[in-house]
Amino acid sequence: MFLILTYRKEFKWIGWTNLKYQFIFSLLMLVIANGMTTVAEEEVTSSLTSLISACSPILVFFGSLALGLQKFSWRAFAGVVLCFSGILFIFWDGINDLKNPDYALGILFLFIAIAGWASGTIFTKKLNLHSGNISLNLFYQFLFAGIIQIIFAFLFSDDYNFGNWSLKSISAMLYLSIFGSVAAFFAFHYALTKVSPVQVSILAYINTVISIFLSWLILDEKISTKFIIAAVLIIVGVFVINYNPAMFKKQKIES
Repeated sequence: MFLILTYRKEFKWIGWTNLKYQFIFSLLMLVIANGMTTVAEEEVTSSLTSLISACSPILVFFGSLALGLQKFSWRAFAGVVLCFSGILFIFWDGINDLKNPDYALGILFLFIAIAGWASGTIFTKKLNLHSGNISLNLFYQFLFAGIIQIIFAFLFSDDYNFGNWSLKSISAMLYLSIFGSVAAFFAFHYALTKVSPVQVSILAYINTVISIFLSWLILDEKISTKFIIAAVLIIVGVFVINYNPAMFKKQKIES
């Protein structure tokens, strides 16, 4: 990202005030949200992780209402409930894991993670800090997160076996860095300039549908009837929240 900004002659100092805000959002969304989720996945099952992470749009919904970012509507509430019901339908087995005392610490980490993500999403929209150069803001956010997480890695990891690194693992890391981090966060921040935090956060539910579909397509995993029902619930929920009759009226006029 630094090379791109330098090449486009967009790299510059953003000022202490903006720097402070970028550090806060980096801490909330990259260090706390992503970092805590990664740590929690070592303690709990993947189904429980997915189930608790699905609560994030619900926190965004109620947080947006509390801060006046949007008015309450039954349509938006119904959309969130439909999407969460779809996730609940897929990862129903994860509910039983909530009773396991061995998962208590991991569950705590996950709730801290979704609180960090929801807070970062809401305050990014509230403070209108995404209206400037998104790439430049993200550079500072990733810089802070990278420094903090490297420090944590050396503090809390006892074994640094770099000999296990291979071309395959490095390629996977680069792929996740570019598409899973830089591209994904750029799209996320850009979307916040166009729609409400709830509309942006609710799209995360689509990730579950896409990942399971790709597992069927690439890894030849089976798709159950339960998944199809859940996918329909999620897609309908996303449609309900983002439905805008004016869009269809405009298309009719143009045609």
